[in-house]
Amino acid sequence: MPVPIPVTTLYLAVFAVFGSVLSFLPAQIRGRTGVSIGDAGNPQLLLAMRRHGNFLEYVPYFMTMMLALELNGASATSLHALGGAMVAARVAHALGLKSDSIESIFRLVGAGGTLLLTLVATAMLVLQWMRG
Repeated sequence: MPVPIPVTTLYLAVFAVFGSVLSFLPAQIRGRTGVSIGDAGNPQLLLAMRRHGNFLEYVPYFMTMMLALELNGASATSLHALGGAMVAARVAHALGLKSDSIESIFRLVGAGGTLLLTLVATAMLVLQWMRG
């Protein structure tokens, strides 16, 4: 019998579109430059690759935690707060990686937000586990 997970499903769909866009950008640059493997020293390609790579480093395990939270009975409100904030953090991070400057406020908000939300989700999982 299916187990409904409407909130996680929504954010999985949002992140699938976002991840697809992020994967298209390096491919587009590769097509323009003829670079097939690596970045060939092209800073624009490297940034596009890092936007996509960083997304893939953090979003899948965050979504796995969100799925576990929903399956364990977390409220829709708390899940939407986590999911919506993570979407905002990931958009900020992608915008912050428009340049290689570490001083970008968007990069700081995106990276810090991603870490903070991951820690919050982790704490929620631990609390669910402790409550049995």
